[in-house]
Amino acid sequence: MAGDKRDGGDVPLLYSEGNIAARVALEREVRGWSTTELADRVSKAGVKMNQTAVWRIENGTPRRRINVDEALAFARVFELPLEELMSPPLEGLDLNSRRLVQEAVEAYYETRDAEDRLHHAVVGIAEHIQAHPDSSRAIHEQCLRLMGEERDARTLTDYIEGGGYYR
Repeated sequence: MAGDKRDGGDVPLLYSEGNIAARVALEREVRGWSTTELADRVSKAGVKMNQTAVWRIENGTPRRRINVDEALAFARVFELPLEELMSPPLEGLDLNSRRLVQEAVEAYYETRDAEDRLHHAVVGIAEHIQAHPDSSRAIHEQCLRLMGEERDARTLTDYIEGGGYYR
């Protein structure tokens, strides 16, 4: 990692172009992307790049420089804040554990989004039942038809009767 001379000592830079290059390689590997796939994604994000440029950023001697537009595009395709992309990789995590963490983070966001969708649907149904109280039984029956399991249908209708997760 690059350093600055201050007071005669070598001080590592927290944020540097070298960190971006290391993080590009790491984040690409964690996602299982080839250098070609990463170049395609960066190009689709609005910054023209080819496989050779990615390889030279990761492995070149001297390493290929990264401009601001490219750094922003890498941050976008990796879905990381630029500051995170510029910081050194955390030590103590091997590639497999990084992949598992990435998978957990993606599953967390998918679950959160699904819970939000469920909540909005449940609130809508609860408001419908409030306006049409005689429809409650038919809604439970429709849940049972679509879900096939009485226990699951009862759980969903309990959510509906309770007004959703967040009330």
